[in-house]
Amino acid sequence: MNVEQVFREERGRLLATLVKRFGDLDLAEEVTSDAIEAALKHWPVDGVPDRPGAWLLTTARRKAVDRLRRDQVYAARLALLQVEVDRADPRTGDGLPDERLELFFTCAHPALAEEDRGALTLRCLAGFTTPEVARAYLVPVTTMQQRIVRAKKKIKEARIPFRVPDPHELPERLPGVLQAVYSIFTEGYAAQRGELAGEAIRLARILQGLLPDREVTGLLALMLLIHARRDARAELLEDQDRALWDRDMINEGSALAERALTGGHGPYGVQAAINALHDEAPDFDSTDWPQIVALYDVLTKLTPSPVVALNRAAAIAMRDGAETGLALLDALAGVPRLRDYHPYRAARADLLHRLGRDAEAAQAYREAIALAGTESEQDFLRRRLTAIEGRP
Repeated sequence: MNVEQVFREERGRLLATLVKRFGDLDLAEEVTSDAIEAALKHWPVDGVPDRPGAWLLTTARRKAVDRLRRDQVYAARLALLQVEVDRADPRTGDGLPDERLELFFTCAHPALAEEDRGALTLRCLAGFTTPEVARAYLVPVTTMQQRIVRAKKKIKEARIPFRVPDPHELPERLPGVLQAVYSIFTEGYAAQRGELAGEAIRLARILQGLLPDREVTGLLALMLLIHARRDARAELLEDQDRALWDRDMINEGSALAERALTGGHGPYGVQAAINALHDEAPDFDSTDWPQIVALYDVLTKLTPSPVVALNRAAAIAMRDGAETGLALLDALAGVPRLRDYHPYRAARADLLHRLGRDAEAAQAYREAIALAGTESEQDFLRRRLTAIEGRP
């Protein structure tokens, strides 16, 4: 394992351990950076230690104690902490403890604004710098700095506990954690940014290892099954070259989806099962549309929403015909959530084209292009419009 891989793997765990020990996210981030800087100085000369996480924790902890000693505000806290600091030496123990699960729940606490949760997750658990998080969310660095500062301030002011919720609290709190990770994935996938989508998958793997909940498994399965099609996604699903799909990722995602549905149905598991049916079909015409519609019926009961209704209508169109699907889409025309949602216009455009109503389809594609949020989405829709209009 090279130095960069060590930092990537250990940073989140190190930060979580330090926050747990010192109770201060800013301090933990500062000394984590100091420890990594020290490693960059010493490891190229001395070599990577056998237990790099323990080396980093020892270094970071000493730097934290030095900072606390210089700050009178923290003097009383250090007196309490020193007993633990002196007692706990990772060089003689089993290694660096893994307290990232607490950090997951801290970053995704419902008291934080929704837009701040994903940003803080990337900053603390994925190890992104603030400029990297800003690029991930396509906002100025100053805007992202303000979001992260606001989130940290909220954690202090609201005294958000650094802990895993009690079992009776998990049903309420876990969805926020999963949504934060899934938001990172959808941001990356929509913008065709593989490194960001891949980072969300890495976070989901960490989360599943720490908390093997059925819905965590379902989320990981869903992202794998979608990401497996990344190299062919420039086309409609029916036009994609399935030889470009990642079969190893599909096999893993399908197995996880089956496991996620064992003993009950959760929203992520059901969505994963839908994508598994798409991915396992040898070609578009062989897709099991009746089963997909049945799964959307289940999803509608679990999490009814306009987007689920839209996707269900599109699946029904494949099962029962474009005219039936278009009628269902038109029935959703007045739903506020879908008014500025470009996939709704694109779905109508596709069904209108299938019915030979190309002038209306072209107009629907123009509306979708105007609403699309990323350049890659706009390019895809422009290609569809060009194909309909017959321009070279």
